[in-house]
Amino acid sequence: MAQRQRPTSLRDRARYLFDRTLARSTGALLGWLALCCLAVVVPVSALLVWTDPAAPRSLSGRLTAVWRTSAETLRLGGVTGAPLRMLLSVLLGLITLLCVSTLVGVITTGLGDRLTELRRGRSTVLERGHAVVLGWSDQVFTVVGELIAARAEEGGGVVAVLADRDTAEMQTALAPAPGTAPGVRLVCRTGSLTDPAALALVTPAAAASVLVLPAEGADADLEVVRTLLALRAALGARTGPPVVAAVRDERHLPAARLAAGPLGTVLETEVTTARLLVQAARRPGLPAALRDLLDFAGAEFHVVDAPDHLVGQDFGGIALCFEASCVVGFLTADGRALLAPAPDTVLAAGDRLVVVARDAVTAASAVPVDCRPAVDPTAMAAGGPEAPEPSRVLVLGWNRRAPLVVDLLRRTVGPGSRLDVVTGPNGGARPTTGPDGTDRLDVVFRPGDPVREETLRGLDVFGYDRVLVLAPDPEAGAERPDDRTLLTLLVLRSLEEETGRALPVVAELCEHRSRALAPLGPASDAVVRGELTALLMAQIAHGPELAAVFEELFAARGGALALCPAGDHVTPGREASFATVVAAALERGACAIGYRAHGAGRSGGLRLCPRKDERRVWGAEDEILVLTAAPGGSEDAHRTDGGRDRVPRMRLSHEGGDSPSGLSLG
Repeated sequence: MAQRQRPTSLRDRARYLFDRTLARSTGALLGWLALCCLAVVVPVSALLVWTDPAAPRSLSGRLTAVWRTSAETLRLGGVTGAPLRMLLSVLLGLITLLCVSTLVGVITTGLGDRLTELRRGRSTVLERGHAVVLGWSDQVFTVVGELIAARAEEGGGVVAVLADRDTAEMQTALAPAPGTAPGVRLVCRTGSLTDPAALALVTPAAAASVLVLPAEGADADLEVVRTLLALRAALGARTGPPVVAAVRDERHLPAARLAAGPLGTVLETEVTTARLLVQAARRPGLPAALRDLLDFAGAEFHVVDAPDHLVGQDFGGIALCFEASCVVGFLTADGRALLAPAPDTVLAAGDRLVVVARDAVTAASAVPVDCRPAVDPTAMAAGGPEAPEPSRVLVLGWNRRAPLVVDLLRRTVGPGSRLDVVTGPNGGARPTTGPDGTDRLDVVFRPGDPVREETLRGLDVFGYDRVLVLAPDPEAGAERPDDRTLLTLLVLRSLEEETGRALPVVAELCEHRSRALAPLGPASDAVVRGELTALLMAQIAHGPELAAVFEELFAARGGALALCPAGDHVTPGREASFATVVAAALERGACAIGYRAHGAGRSGGLRLCPRKDERRVWGAEDEILVLTAAPGGSEDAHRTDGGRDRVPRMRLSHEGGDSPSGLSLG
C-alpha cells in the first residue's frame, strides 16, 4: 500500500510561489522589492502621522501626510493634488531613482574593475637594482627565499616576481614571515612570460639580475627559450643585466644559451640532480652540507680581490693566511676557476681569491695573518684515503634521471660493484654495460613495484651499501609524484624499526614541502629535485663571477665536495687546531672548509669556516668537509677537449660578437 502523501502547508505553498516568481525575470524581482518597501514604509509613515500631535485632524489630511512621508522616504516626491499630478510625481521619482542607481552602478563597476586590475599587479616596478624572477615552479620558493635573505644581509631591496598566476596568491605563497627580512619588499606581477610588454612590468633593464625558472611539462624548456627571447626583445639594443636560467633537458642547452646571450648563465637541472643523488649515496650527509654551503644563511662562496703582498706567493701559504675564512682557489684574470690547486700554484697578478666566508664583508676585509704556527705536524694522520671498494647499490624506481645516475655510479664505484634496479615493466631503458665496455658495475634489473611491501621484503635490503629511491617523473601520471616515494620510504622505515638496523637511504623528492613529511631514518637523506639548481641560480644571480666557480665545482668526477672521516687528516683522539686539518688536507690535494662533530646528525651540525686556531679533540667518527680538485688537476678541467665527466659550460664563449659560432659546450 502506498504511503499516504503529507498535505502541503500554506507556508510551503507561499514559499514555492515566491521562488517561482523570483525565477521569472528581473521585473518580478523589482516588483517584489517595491511591494516589500511599501509594506514597511507605508505602515511606519502612518504610525508617525497618527502619533504626531501637530498632524491634521481630518482623515483626508492625515492620508495626505502619510503620502508625503512615504514619498519622501522613497524619494518619489511629495506632490499632492489631482491623481494625475501624483502619478507624474511617482513616475519622475522612479526615473530619478533609475538614473541615480545606474550612475552608482557604473561607478561601482569601474572602481571594482580598477581594484581588480590593481590586485592583478599591472603597475610598472619603478625600483632600480632589484632582482627579477620570471616563472613559477616549485623552485620559486627556494630562489625567492634566498634572494630575500641576500637582500636582507645587504640592508634591503626589492625582489620582483612575474608569472602567469594571480598576484594575491603569489604574494601569499611567497611572502616571508614578519621580521625575517627587514627592509626587503616582495613585488608580484601577473603576465605572460613570452610577452615583452608584460616583461616591462618588472623593468628588467634596471634590474641587478634576472632569473628564469624552469616550469613543469613536456614543453617547459621551450618555454624557457621563448622567455629568454622575449627578454632580449624587451631589452632591445641595451646590454641588460646578467641572466640566470635553467632547463631540464640537456638537448635544449645550446638553444637556451644562445637565447640568453653572452651575459647569460644556463644550468641543467637533470644532470645536477643526478650528480647530487650519487654524491649523497657515496657520502652520506652531503645534501645537508651543500644546503648550508650554498644558501645565504651562513658561510658561502665569495670572490674577492687578493692583497697586493700575496701576489707571487703559493697557494699552500695563502690557504693558511686567513683566520676566519677558507681560501679554496683562484679565479684567474681570464675568468678560469682553479679550485684546490696544487700547494705550489702561484697567485699571479690579476688573479682573485675564491674563499668561503660568513659574508662578503668578512671575505673582502679579512686581514692576512700567518696561521702556520698553529699547525701541529705530529697530529697529522699518516697515509691517505683508501681506494674505492666494490659496493652493492639498490635503486628503487626509474625516471628520466636514472640513466644519468647509473652512468655516474659506473664511473665512481670500485671495480666489481653491483647495481640492482627494481622497477616495473615500463621502467625505461636498461643499460647493462658501461660506455667503455668495462665491468666496473654490473647492472641487474628486477621486476617489482617498490611501493608494495612484499616486493621490498623479498629483497635483502640490509645487504646493500646504499639504497636510492627515485621519484617518478611529474608527467608520468595524474597523482603527485612524491606520493609513491613517501610510501616506499614508509615501508623501508618500518623494516628499520622491525630489525633495529639503520638503512642508508637516499630519497629523491619533487616538492620541497615533502621533506617534512618523509619518514627518514637516522642514516637517510632526502634530495629535492631542482633545489640545488635553485640555490646555484640564487648564488650566481647575487654574484655572477661565481658561475665559473660552480662550473668547476660540479664538473669533477662525482663532485668536488666530500665529507671525509677526520681520521684521514688527523690522528683520532689527538687535540689539534683546525689549521692542522687544513694543512693535512692540502697535502692530500684538498681544501678543508668545515667539519661536523659526531652525533650532530646529518641534517645539521655542520660548522663552516671555523677559526684556524680553534682546537678540539678529533674523533674517528667526526667528518671533515673538503673540496677536492678535478681528476688530473684543475688546469686540465679547462681544456677545450675536456673529458666526458665534465658538465657543459654554463656560458657562451665568444671571440667576436654574439654569434652561434662562438658557442662552447666544453
